[in-house]
Amino acid sequence: MDELQLITERTASVPLAESGALASARERLMTEIAAAEAENVTPLRKRRRWVWTGVGAAGLAAAITAVVALAPVEQVGLEPPAAAADPVTVLRNAAAAALKTPGTAPKPDQFVYTRTKQPDGEREAWLSADGTRDGLIKMADGGSFPIAGCRNGRAQVYKGDEPIEGVTEPCTPTPAYRTDLPTDADAMFAYLNANHSGHDGDVNAMGKDVLTLANENYLPPAVRAALFGAAAKMPGLRAIDHAQDAAGRPGVGITWPLRRGDDRKVAKPVVIVFAADTFQYLGTNSTAVTASGVVDAAGQRP
Repeated sequence: MDELQLITERTASVPLAESGALASARERLMTEIAAAEAENVTPLRKRRRWVWTGVGAAGLAAAITAVVALAPVEQVGLEPPAAAADPVTVLRNAAAAALKTPGTAPKPDQFVYTRTKQPDGEREAWLSADGTRDGLIKMADGGSFPIAGCRNGRAQVYKGDEPIEGVTEPCTPTPAYRTDLPTDADAMFAYLNANHSGHDGDVNAMGKDVLTLANENYLPPAVRAALFGAAAKMPGLRAIDHAQDAAGRPGVGITWPLRRGDDRKVAKPVVIVFAADTFQYLGTNSTAVTASGVVDAAGQRP
């Protein structure tokens, strides 16, 4: 394969950046060229032609791709990913974006509201911030059911959406406002690896637990940043340049390997989708977070 063909293949799917965004990358490229030339000096009288000494075809293609693919993400102060997105870079940028998101702690008696778009319609959830109040779930089919709060170690037992008078069961509060989680990516990764629903090292189970925390929980900025930072440490991640969430919003997607034994003709990989310009978490290819906030009562919307 010659150099031009390799460069063409590497840059075929890469959108051109604006000229103003190319300056720093061009400067870095020319510095590398100069360094390579300086290390391989040949007397002028012996030179027949100028060659890319020390830079093979693959290296040249990568260097040119780096310049062409430079995206104007520098506007938000984040590390720009290549057009053929690197999953670790995307998740680290998502973590940086989450850390800069302002967050106001909900009061203990408030509720975390989330509306999600799913294949069968919309789901709405009102979950108790401290886990002691009765929350509510409204399903896409119009049905609803309560989420019992846990007070003094006991929770009301319901039959359908009606409480059974005088009947309670033991419980532990499950707060929707998660201040109990690590704020460091390494610690968060250890937490996920120890507490996810699968076996140790089960990337699929760990990925689903990341989504459980990201979708219908209110996470302080440092916790959400740690969550995406921990996700970047999962092995086998793959990026999808042109992904869409369940609401049809475009973005860059991150996915992970299917479990051993999954039928690859039937199993549908989960794709986490982030906005390509802001790295805001949008949802997945099957569940999109379309609204969220804090409200004073179950059933109330922000």
